[in-house]
Amino acid sequence: MENIIVLVEAEINPTETEEKVKTAVTNMFGNAAIEVEPSHVGNVLKAEAKTRDSLETFRNVLRRDRVRAAARKILNSKVRGNTISFCLNKQVAFVGHVSFSQETGECPLGPIKITIETENPREIIDWLAPRIA
Repeated sequence: MENIIVLVEAEINPTETEEKVKTAVTNMFGNAAIEVEPSHVGNVLKAEAKTRDSLETFRNVLRRDRVRAAARKILNSKVRGNTISFCLNKQVAFVGHVSFSQETGECPLGPIKITIETENPREIIDWLAPRIA
């Protein structure tokens, strides 16, 4: 199996509870190791995983929400070298669904930022959001 690193980051604003932000992250990336660190506005949640299995929950949500074609297009547009970087709406993730967002401005509480580092990003995208025949 190929090397993969999944990094997840989300600000915990003063108006949010840490548990709800953790829930949003675990709803998408179930078994990532989560840490909370202080930041300039409050705290920041950081999670890291080193297996493709950590993306299994995200993959299942894409399938269940029937957004694989849209996800595939967005993820392909976010590939830079060996990295796929994208953002998810934190509030939508909290209720167990996927909504891609911009890094700033689109989410009042800020997004969940995801970076996937892998030797073959296109292969991961094919696995996460396969073409539908």
